[in-house]
Amino acid sequence: MIADNNHQLLERELAVDEPWRLDGNSFEQERYAQMLRILRCNGDVGHALEVGCAVGAFTEMLAPHCQRITVLDVMPQAIKRARQRTKRWSHITWITCDIQQFSTAEQFDLIVVAESLYYLKDVAEMHAAVRNVASMLAPNGVLLFGSARDATCRRWGHAAGAETLMSLFNESLSEIERLHCHTESVNEEYLLVLFRKLSHSLEQSK
Repeated sequence: MIADNNHQLLERELAVDEPWRLDGNSFEQERYAQMLRILRCNGDVGHALEVGCAVGAFTEMLAPHCQRITVLDVMPQAIKRARQRTKRWSHITWITCDIQQFSTAEQFDLIVVAESLYYLKDVAEMHAAVRNVASMLAPNGVLLFGSARDATCRRWGHAAGAETLMSLFNESLSEIERLHCHTESVNEEYLLVLFRKLSHSLEQSK
């Protein structure tokens, strides 16, 4: 579960007109462009899961490249704003739920987990969330993970960030690409990592 202080932080951030400056900040726009570039190299997607939608900025970019998208966020305010932003798309399913509690029989060809898991209260909860997310990825499916780095997240008051979460994902998935995004600002240093879930036959051959 998201710690109370992080939940209150998200509520405050979502209450303003342009939380996180996702539309007006050049660093954020470059980050999204790189995320989309990485995903487009793998072709169009059947069914995608986005964990944490913020206000729907990346959901809007991803929608044209997927047959279906399931969007999950713990904050009802985020779902409301993202739905309004993407209302022209009819193939998006919205779910308000904590990632640790979310369960489905579906397996996803693509999972996007960006700037969300560090809001969990400790590394044990992050580990549980990573295991849950990885279990929903279809064989040969890809997972795009993005996060501010450990040092940055800890400076913001979170338990951990990119490096810690990457090591947890590497327990069950195979890393296939990594990109370091940064500017001169100490708050704009970010790792993007693409993972693949190898099929059973590929795992045996390795």
